[in-house]
Amino acid sequence: MKTAVFKNNFYSFLFEDGLLIDFEEIHPKALYKYNLKEDDSFIDKSFKLTFSEVLDSKENDVFIYRIDSLKLI
Repeated sequence: MKTAVFKNNFYSFLFEDGLLIDFEEIHPKALYKYNLKEDDSFIDKSFKLTFSEVLDSKENDVFIYRIDSLKLI
């Protein structure tokens, strides 16, 4: 798990090393627990998260980032 700060309603997270990642997908369980798209109170909050790089099925040379688990800290 990595620690990151939620930055906006587009699933953007800023990691401790300064890397900003915009996640294209989020696991439904994580989204159910933390409705990041609708609830602005999570902006600038820190989370522990795990994520994966997934090969886009439509474009073979493009990877997308998916949040697999999310925990508010």
